[in-house]
Amino acid sequence: MSLRRLSLWLVPTCAAWLGCGEAVPPTGQVDPLDVTVEDPREGTAVISGEEFLPGCGEPDAGSGEADAGTPDTSVLVTADSRFHSSTGVTVVPEDLSGNDLEILIPQGTGYARRTGTPVAGGMRFDNVPDGEYFLRLNRFYYLSRERHFDLGRNRMGRPDAVYSPFSEGTAALSLTQLAPWQEWTTLNDPGSSLQLISGDVDVYAPLSLNEYVSVGATTLNDPSAWIYNSTGRGLPVLDPAKGDHLYLNQLNSVAAGTMPSGAPMSYQTVVNSLQPPSFAFTPDGTTPLPLSGALQPVAQQPFSMEWRLSEFTRWRTDSNPTGTLSYSAMSLSPMPFGDQDGWVGYQGELFTLSLPRGEDGVIASRLAYGNPYPSSWGVVATVSYAFRSATPVVIGSRTHYPSGNVYVTDRLDPLIASPIQPPISPPRQLRIDGVDAYTSRVVGTTQPVFTWQPPVLGTPKAYVLSIIQLIGTFDAAPTLRFYVPGDRTQVRLPPNVLLPGATYYARVAADGSPHYEPWRAPFITAEKLPAVSSDTFSAVFTTP
Repeated sequence: MSLRRLSLWLVPTCAAWLGCGEAVPPTGQVDPLDVTVEDPREGTAVISGEEFLPGCGEPDAGSGEADAGTPDTSVLVTADSRFHSSTGVTVVPEDLSGNDLEILIPQGTGYARRTGTPVAGGMRFDNVPDGEYFLRLNRFYYLSRERHFDLGRNRMGRPDAVYSPFSEGTAALSLTQLAPWQEWTTLNDPGSSLQLISGDVDVYAPLSLNEYVSVGATTLNDPSAWIYNSTGRGLPVLDPAKGDHLYLNQLNSVAAGTMPSGAPMSYQTVVNSLQPPSFAFTPDGTTPLPLSGALQPVAQQPFSMEWRLSEFTRWRTDSNPTGTLSYSAMSLSPMPFGDQDGWVGYQGELFTLSLPRGEDGVIASRLAYGNPYPSSWGVVATVSYAFRSATPVVIGSRTHYPSGNVYVTDRLDPLIASPIQPPISPPRQLRIDGVDAYTSRVVGTTQPVFTWQPPVLGTPKAYVLSIIQLIGTFDAAPTLRFYVPGDRTQVRLPPNVLLPGATYYARVAADGSPHYEPWRAPFITAEKLPAVSSDTFSAVFTTP
């Protein structure tokens, strides 16, 4: 997430390594420490341009004598893991020596690099002068001037949990007292499904059945259902001596009247749940996880909401002038152990309302969700609306639709206390080298400058510029991300970051989350609520 105001091309006399112009006053998304399938995060980048001119960039140092003291020119980068479990929070320092980590310092028309030295508790970078620098972690670049940068993150589960090398496996299911099983109909009426989660170890695993279940069935026997741990870790070793428990939740579709278009509306929620006694299990890639017992009904908790879809769709042309309305959704998820540290971990869904592409208008409804978890766990709600390109882009055997989103995430009660609508709109007038970025073209260089205008609605605290490469395989699209404060609306890419003859599109998110500080602690502060952002996205562009 990141931000800034006017372009080099609009204010050529204020050219700087980050650009300068009519800066708005400062106001105060997949973790690159973990290489995941969603975000391959490697590469180098820096925002670089011409030298500072008077009135831009760093304030004038004056002509007085320098301070007689010796300033500290080091930057300490730490990465403590904060493990959250039923026994509290345990902090474990992480070793950063194996990470692709460096500091980039603006220097004239280019930049200087600093590599770090491992020290107790982190990595120290020496000879970093006072002022702004980029901390680069793989493909993520954070603009900062902090002397202590925190790459720490929150983790789910106890710190001594052991995770196997197997992220997928099978489960032997012998279940009774299911809610009557439903068949999948559409994305908006998905029928029945099963999810496996635990707050004691880090696991969230949807189950795919190998055996056919008849509509209306209340028992299920499947010796080889497929499970996949979606947290980015292997399946955990379960230890009853440590109190490891699992929840197996059944979700069913519930009819909920009609949508603004008049089409039937339904949502999916937890209806039954099983918490089997603690047992020992070590995943080995062959032995199925045994899950048996009688599920119990989960009490349904009603809530009322007014979701003003039209307040999301009104920003379609700011997201992209030729973009189209795509999917919208509302989901409720558990917040294990409360919200004192924000929304920590991901433990599946309690409720999902998915709407067809292009739905508009207002949904004012009384709905309900099932919640099998302890009362100390909170409930977080996310509402999103997606926009996408009207024209697909085919690369090899893969079809791409450049896209952007509007997100609003908060605890359920404050989110529904008033009509649901976005507090921030997308950035506007995205340009590449001063030319409209919403029209496809071949750019003139592999080192383009991206500029944009601030949103009409809301005050960004940060912007994030993502450069997404479109590829012909179904691997994760390689992505670069630059995080800058909310008074910046320009990023210049360095040489050798974009590949020649490759196809990309750009997305700029205006982030208005009040507690988000990517220049100091990007992962920890990203989980503080509320979290709000809106995207603008370009047409595809090709490098020469």
